Amino acid sequence: MNNFEAFVQLHNNPSQFVLGNIWDVHSATVFEAAGYQAIGVSSQAMSNSLGYADGENLPFDLLLRLAKRVVEVVKIPFSVDMEGGYDKTAAGIINNINKLHDAGVVGINLEDTIPGASRQFQSADIFQSTLSAIADHISRNNMQLFLNIRTDGFLMGSPTALEDTLVRVKTYEDAGAQGIFVPCITDSGDIKTVVQATTLPVNVMCMPALPGFDELGALGVKRISMGPFLFNKVYNNAGALAKAVLSDNNFASIL
Repeated sequence: MNNFEAFVQLHNNPSQFVLGNIWDVHSATVFEAAGYQAIGVSSQAMSNSLGYADGENLPFDLLLRLAKRVVEVVKIPFSVDMEGGYDKTAAGIINNINKLHDAGVVGINLEDTIPGASRQFQSADIFQSTLSAIADHISRNNMQLFLNIRTDGFLMGSPTALEDTLVRVKTYEDAGAQGIFVPCITDSGDIKTVVQATTLPVNVMCMPALPGFDELGALGVKRISMGPFLFNKVYNNAGALAKAVLSDNNFASIL
């Protein structure tokens, strides 16, 4: 079984799996050594680690360079968050997808909102057209690439988040998505409703009110991401340790 087949299988197992979200090559090796079955880029964590704000401000070439090196170093399946695809056209997004696929990436995330000063939804019809073109390209070229589509109603705090998500999930499933990612959904009833609305594996993300893994599995969730939360915790701790070195006037805190 190759890494793509293993990644697909993880989404179809009876139980859920936790995706380790990386920001550099060393974090990828840390997750692999810890026993994670698959890893994926956190766009926010990687962008912040290199001094960029999230929202496609990180140059695509840096993302591609990381992808190539991670594939060289780790043995487990590796997926990349492309945000909106780093282009406004289906042809441009497909070109970027080809580069990641050639690098050995086995999955990608694409989101249905446009980043900026204020994140905005793309029209469901327009995004469906783009997604259909991408899915058709992947299929026609027999590319081993898992297409996980993110819909942002809950992330944006929409008062009609559940209703919007249900409509978009069905639209994206029809367009050729292989998985659905609903970040910031936390209510058990909402999660169950989304899971029951699609035949695709559903992906949720670490949030303070998110149920535990066993409950998420019982609700039918297949993939659980951690987003930038581990990265944030690591660097919060690093900041505290850096302060301790100066306040203690010695290195005891980091030895």
